[in-house]
Amino acid sequence: MKKFVMAGLAGTVAGIVATTQIAGPLLAQEAENKASVYEQLDLFGDIFERIRAQYVEEVETDELIEAAIDGMLTSLDPHSSYLSPDDAEQMRVQTRGEFGGLGIEVTQEEGFVKVVSPIDDTPADAAGIEAGDFITHVDGESILGLTLDKAVDLMRGPVGSEIVITVVREGEQEPFDVTIVRDTIKLTAVRARTEGTSVVLRVTTFNDQTYPNLKEGLEEQIEEAGGIENVNGIVLDLRNNPGGLLTQAIKVSDAFLDEGEIVSTRGRNLEDGERFNATPGDLTGGKPIVVLINGGSASASEIVAGALQDHNRAIVVGTKSFGKGSVQTVMPLRGDGAMRLTTSRYYTPSGRSIQALGVSPDIIVEQPRNNPVDEEEEDTNTRTRSEADLRGSLNNDSLSEDEIRQIEEDRAKAEATAELREEDYQLAYAIDILKGLSAFNPTGPSQ
Repeated sequence: MKKFVMAGLAGTVAGIVATTQIAGPLLAQEAENKASVYEQLDLFGDIFERIRAQYVEEVETDELIEAAIDGMLTSLDPHSSYLSPDDAEQMRVQTRGEFGGLGIEVTQEEGFVKVVSPIDDTPADAAGIEAGDFITHVDGESILGLTLDKAVDLMRGPVGSEIVITVVREGEQEPFDVTIVRDTIKLTAVRARTEGTSVVLRVTTFNDQTYPNLKEGLEEQIEEAGGIENVNGIVLDLRNNPGGLLTQAIKVSDAFLDEGEIVSTRGRNLEDGERFNATPGDLTGGKPIVVLINGGSASASEIVAGALQDHNRAIVVGTKSFGKGSVQTVMPLRGDGAMRLTTSRYYTPSGRSIQALGVSPDIIVEQPRNNPVDEEEEDTNTRTRSEADLRGSLNNDSLSEDEIRQIEEDRAKAEATAELREEDYQLAYAIDILKGLSAFNPTGPSQ
């Protein structure tokens, strides 16, 4: 018994010695780090005072401090930044779905402003701005070296005012100027329509209205079709969707899933990670889904596309997405400002991060550039003649009038899809996929 106690005591004493030997250097290192931080803060204070006292022009103290804070945040990554009180309020307005500007989502790459995507039916969209464009000048003033927020400030202005931006585009040999008139940007989060027997849900952004708009639009199209049994599938169009609220991306994904993980987030500390799972209930009743993406599909769009792809719930068609796989948290600060800080990465249900890689489509389909058709080419596209065009041709006596009418209606739908290829090749391709899938479903609507 005494030996056991002694052994225990010896172990305790040895443990104290070992702890002292390890903790001593750690405490010294921590004290040294604190001293280094205080020295750097003293250096910042010295520079701040020198600027205030000796800079060639008088400067505003609050502007200097805001610039220092913003510089600290923007040095971390392209998505972290300081939001002044005005910027913070504008961001809150944007998530509600209405704001003033050009109608483009931008990021920063190698010092230049890069267009993530133009927003549908906005001045930038009407002016032909494309995802992937680089903006190098605003009204003739170079924006190289400016922070993203400063560059965006230059593009803001009163509604109705004109702005000239210089654009560098892949495939174009020279930069070119684009004149845009600023306007109030009203975001319609989801537009729903029916092409043939396919419901098309065009999701332009993920704000507070996205899921309610999607649910309402889908239900309206199903009702107009006479029931879900008359719908052959859904096209979820996420092209040029720059993202938005994580909560809305989860709700939209959940709308088409009955179970399973939608997305997980992982921060610096493992305990800060979160997993978000689907709840029972599929708004489409299990109908086939095709998701359309391109290089302008980012963030929340990629969460939805990745979740539906990993669960084999949808076929993803188009081109590789943007590759923004990080989550930003907006933290209120004193004085009504805010800080947008990257706090975690998100992962699709299979555990893959799309950061800098993007979501790869199951079927790659490029969108052809619109080229004007010359007169000679138009002549070759004239309608061909058939047996029915011949004078005195015999009628088809094996079909009833209702059967003939059904055939003519089906042909009209096919011709409408063919015309759609000229306008939007990727969307027409998606609808063709749904038609092919419904051919294997005997309960699906006739084509």
